[in-house]
Amino acid sequence: MYSKILVPIDGSPTAERGLREAIALATALSSKIVLLHVVDDFPYMLEMASMVSYEETRAVLRRFALERLAIAARTCREAGLSVEEIFEDGVTGAVADVIVNTARKQDCELIVMGTHGRKGFNRLTWGSDAELVVRHSHVPVLLVRAADEG
Repeated sequence: MYSKILVPIDGSPTAERGLREAIALATALSSKIVLLHVVDDFPYMLEMASMVSYEETRAVLRRFALERLAIAARTCREAGLSVEEIFEDGVTGAVADVIVNTARKQDCELIVMGTHGRKGFNRLTWGSDAELVVRHSHVPVLLVRAADEG
């Protein structure tokens, strides 16, 4: 049914919940997991920091992304799954576009991702990559909500 599942991760607890759901689904279906971590340049291009600070920040973000990918891949392998890791660095466009395009390029049949479920003003100011992925994806998208607080 879904032989290849794309799982975008970003190190957040919500993305971790999405990964756990994808692992459960992939285990049941004997699917391969394709992990994707995107380092988005946009917020840092707006910062008025020095170039040294910018490069130091980018190096930290790259290290964090590669560590998260390695941990997620190990978790998938420990579950007996085949896994591929994709790291997209220096993205200046919408992260949602990278997710949708990666699913297409990798021939993924499903995208599983965490969503914060923001509402109201927070949704307007922060936007929703998950919503954009759902709107533009050519394959089904399974959204996993953040844990309820309280």
